[in-house]
Amino acid sequence: MDAYKTINDVLVNLFHEIWELEERAIITGEFQDISNNDMHIIEAVGLGTGRTMSTVARQLGITAGSLTTSMNSLVKKKYVERGRCEEDRRVVYISLTEKGRKAYEHHANFHRQMTRAAIESLSEEELPLLVQTLNSLAVFFRNYGERDIGA
Repeated sequence: MDAYKTINDVLVNLFHEIWELEERAIITGEFQDISNNDMHIIEAVGLGTGRTMSTVARQLGITAGSLTTSMNSLVKKKYVERGRCEEDRRVVYISLTEKGRKAYEHHANFHRQMTRAAIESLSEEELPLLVQTLNSLAVFFRNYGERDIGA
C-alpha cells in the first residue's frame, strides 16, 4: 500500500476506532450508567471551579438546550451539580461532584495511555514532526466548515 492510501486509511478509520475503543475502555464498571458523550461533557466541565453552561456548550460546539438535556441526566446520576450565580440568577454554574471527578480522572487516564502509545516508539527527532502533522490536521478540521467545500 502506498503512503497516500495508508494515510487515507488511517485518517478515515482512526477516529471511529478511537471512539469505539474509548467507549469500551472508559464506560465500564462504575461508569456504565453514562455514555461516551456524557464522558466528554464531564471532561469539558473539568476539575476547576464552576463553569457556566454557555461556556461548556460553546466549547463542545453544541446548543445550550442540548447541553441542558445531557446535564439533567448527569445531575440526576450525581456526576455534576448546578448552582446559580448570586449576582445574576440567570447564570448557571456547573461543576463535577466527587463521582464526576472520578469519571474525569478515569477518562484522563485513558487519554494518557493513548498519548503514551502514540509517542513511545518515536525518537526525540521524530516527535516534533508528529506534533507538526497533528497540528496541521487539527487546523484543517477546525477550519473545514469555513472553507469552500467544492474547492
